[in-house]
Amino acid sequence: MTIIRKPNKSIISAGIIGILLGVVALLLIRFATYNPGFVHYHANFAVYINGQQEQFKGPQFYEEVGICSTSNAITIPQQRVHMHDNINSVVHIHDHAVTWGQFFENLGWYVGPNFIENDKGTIYIENGQNKLNIIINGQDYTDLTPITNMVIKDRSRLLVSFGNIDSTTIHKEYNSVPATAGYNDTHKDPSSCSGEDSATVSERLHHLF
Repeated sequence: MTIIRKPNKSIISAGIIGILLGVVALLLIRFATYNPGFVHYHANFAVYINGQQEQFKGPQFYEEVGICSTSNAITIPQQRVHMHDNINSVVHIHDHAVTWGQFFENLGWYVGPNFIENDKGTIYIENGQNKLNIIINGQDYTDLTPITNMVIKDRSRLLVSFGNIDSTTIHKEYNSVPATAGYNDTHKDPSSCSGEDSATVSERLHHLF
């Protein structure tokens, strides 16, 4: 005689509860880790002309919170790369494959293979005495590939220096370039773009299903 045992209700209940807890845990993970794909990282730079550091004074060099976008759409060049809060050494990058050339163009400057043109139209061209020196992350790019098409990497440090200067001076100028990009990567901007790199609650809820 075959005995048919009824399923144990407590085991079934425990199984159902386990499944529900697993689903809830998965949804919570998706909610907490959702990243809509925003790009926001930083680099540092300095420009010297004949031994004097360019201070980039004036509101035309800085973008305020209005330039930030809460979507992935980049509609104007200044949204891709800019500076904030009159801090003249920190570059904010908000898109993929942004170049140093694009950054300087947004400032009204142009850094060519052997010259610099500033926002006032003054051009500094290499000659027998004066030279354009480029240092990135401690590596000398002088007379090598122009930086115009070089993509800005996270936490890069760039020195652009023009003039009749020796290697000791160039070294001192490069050492003056701050290394604060890493800090900016891990902290919210104090007054600009402070929330554009995180999804809203509604976006996270929409992402759950």
